[in-house]
Amino acid sequence: MTPAPVSPAAPRVAPVWLARYRAVRAQSQALCAPLLPEDTVVQPMLDVSPPKWHLAHTTWFWETFLLTEYAPGYQLFHPDYAYLFNSYYNSLGSRVNRADRGTLSRPALADVLAYRAHVDAALTQLLTERRDLPPVFFELLELGLQHEQQHQELLATDIKYILSTSPLAPAYIGEELAEVRVSSEELRVDSADALAPTLNSSLLTSNSKAASWLPVPGGVHRIGFQESGFCFDNELAAHDVLLAPFELQNRLVTNAEFQAFIEAGGYRDFRYWMGEGWDLAQAQGWEAPLYWMRHADGWHRFTHHGLQAVRPDAPVTHISFYEADAYANWAGARLPTEAEWETAARHFGATTSAGTWLESNLFDPQPLPADADPAQCHQLLGDCWEWTYSAYHAYPGYARAAGALGEYNGKFMVNQLVLRGGSCATPENHIRVSYRNFFHADKRWQFTGIRLAR
Repeated sequence: MTPAPVSPAAPRVAPVWLARYRAVRAQSQALCAPLLPEDTVVQPMLDVSPPKWHLAHTTWFWETFLLTEYAPGYQLFHPDYAYLFNSYYNSLGSRVNRADRGTLSRPALADVLAYRAHVDAALTQLLTERRDLPPVFFELLELGLQHEQQHQELLATDIKYILSTSPLAPAYIGEELAEVRVSSEELRVDSADALAPTLNSSLLTSNSKAASWLPVPGGVHRIGFQESGFCFDNELAAHDVLLAPFELQNRLVTNAEFQAFIEAGGYRDFRYWMGEGWDLAQAQGWEAPLYWMRHADGWHRFTHHGLQAVRPDAPVTHISFYEADAYANWAGARLPTEAEWETAARHFGATTSAGTWLESNLFDPQPLPADADPAQCHQLLGDCWEWTYSAYHAYPGYARAAGALGEYNGKFMVNQLVLRGGSCATPENHIRVSYRNFFHADKRWQFTGIRLAR
């Protein structure tokens, strides 16, 4: 992966970088603070990594790409940690198989936290004492911050899946987990309320308005990274696309709308489904989004706050591409392409200000306010990643970087779909309209949702 050139206006003053570094590192540990030490080792499926592994892998990234290269005399914390916590970088040697990360009962959580402290101290010293660091160091520093923020989103979603597999259905934050939590001072953050949800009462108002269709002009439009500052290499280079005029719904599809698809037999009617998706849904017994379960009094779902009734006006989430596409077919519409999505986001001036992000500590996409303007396009950034009908592949002129960082994005450009917009588990300053997320069509554990086009 090649980071975009750092803007000339980007801060090069060590205290500014150090403050950002400390904030990002603290956020990762804060996300793990509500967990029991036992929770941090669990790996209930291949896609999920244990929280302890995330804490160590992000630390290995800093050690490998910055400290060993730019800190003279730096001593590795442990010679075997590169094998334990390398993720997929073949250029950097062998590693523990992804499926076996949950077998790593050792090193203990306390050792991983000591590893983090060791690396943090070394990088702090480097930023504080050296004044001759080259520009490439700061590009790698920015990449390291962005990389750890990606893992913060994975931490939020992996923790949810891990806790959902417990027969006790413990809440991540809330009274249920507080009652069973044992002392784990090494994971405490400054405030016991660091992850208390900050509720916006206007978002809790019921909104039963039907979605409106907003026109987007056709013609030649430019997509890809066009701003200053950082981007990932898969957003490069900006290029023109030719689009026919289309319409986009002004908000995400809601739970109530998706429940209508369920009650209409959408999961039992092959006519709406891709053949591969239909076979998978039947084999896996899908009858609703991930985490949904039917009770005598209606649908409930597992959340970071425990088991809760489904909120009808909140965006539907935790659905695969196959389910999103089936719903769109049932609704007489389709999913937008990624070029259409980005064109619409730029056309409507999408900003992060109204979205639900990781910093809200809600860990759930929120309904639109009742007074939301139907003539405006909402929820483009934040709340749910939106499936597009576009394969994840290289933009024209893309070239992988040399060395290990060339493995960051390029080798995954096959058999995956693009998602856009960020989610309620994404750090707000991590997203932009050109950001390209990607997953296989069957994945459901991320905060994935639907916006219709036609």
